[in-house]
Amino acid sequence: MGKFVISKRTNGEFQFNLKAGNGQTILTSEGYTAKAGCLKGIESVKTNSEDDSKFARETSKNEKPYFNLKATNGQIIGTSEMYESVAARENGIESVKNNAPTATIDDQTT
Repeated sequence: MGKFVISKRTNGEFQFNLKAGNGQTILTSEGYTAKAGCLKGIESVKTNSEDDSKFARETSKNEKPYFNLKATNGQIIGTSEMYESVAARENGIESVKNNAPTATIDDQTT
């Protein structure tokens, strides 16, 4: 079962990582100034991860495949790691789809 881990960056911003059941990070959020915004981001990931059209499949400047998960308004709510192949990126997307909707929240900022 997946989980969202909320942490605080050195600059004081909150962020979350979606981790798969094996503990691997499969999606990382932007920084949020308030924890409430971070929690809304998690809810947005849970909602939007069930819609394949919300996954923007990208390629980095050094030719590594990755993806962004976007909200209905087009804003990026999470970014994947860089993958070695397109197939690995697709597996990452499937992992987000499978883990996000039922993931628990582990708040490590309290």
